[in-house]
Amino acid sequence: MKFVQIIEFRTSRVDELNQLMDDWLASTDGKRTAARGLQAQDRDRAGTYLSIVEFPSYEKAMENSALPATTAFAEAMAKLCDAPPVFRNLDVLREEGM
Repeated sequence: MKFVQIIEFRTSRVDELNQLMDDWLASTDGKRTAARGLQAQDRDRAGTYLSIVEFPSYEKAMENSALPATTAFAEAMAKLCDAPPVFRNLDVLREEGM
């Protein structure tokens, strides 16, 4: 079953956070298990962003989470945020192409 993690975060340092993401992508090339990622900005709440990350399964998400580079990314991300990130862990029950 596919698994999706949504991370909501507030930051005034989004450019630094995007550089951090680029570094993580480079350092986990060939190792990460994330299948797809999307970052969005909340139009109604300035400085609020969402990262939506898709995995083939919950187990693959946990493998990804256990990567040392992912741990380092999460610690560095928290320092760039104005408040602690909020995580939503979702099992995908239905998916439609529209």
